[in-house]
Amino acid sequence: MDKNSAALYKKMQAEVESYQNLQKSCVKMVKQRALLESQLNENKCVLDELNLLGPDNKVYKLFGPVLVKQELEDSRQNVGKRIEYISKELKSSTDTLENMEKDMLKHREAVAKYQQQWQVAAAMK
Repeated sequence: MDKNSAALYKKMQAEVESYQNLQKSCVKMVKQRALLESQLNENKCVLDELNLLGPDNKVYKLFGPVLVKQELEDSRQNVGKRIEYISKELKSSTDTLENMEKDMLKHREAVAKYQQQWQVAAAMK
């Protein structure tokens, strides 16, 4: 293998490695996004249940092994804030995932380009 082919091969290997690292990060991000979606759905269900309660109903919050009485409106506000926070995190993870996918496409194209150049160089021998 001549120097030019070896250099192309090293560049291609570096792109492949970058692509594989992005794939691993992407898988982690998808898992995190799925977790956030499930938390969001769970909190929406809790808020729906809290909205069904009347002013005379009592709400308790679990603190460790103890149930502590909490005001209904406080509970609604806390769950609402949690939903808002999770929604922001979900949007952020979606944006990050889209950027990762764009980067993966760039690396894939670079790998294909280097592979083609390497094959042409090898065929010219």
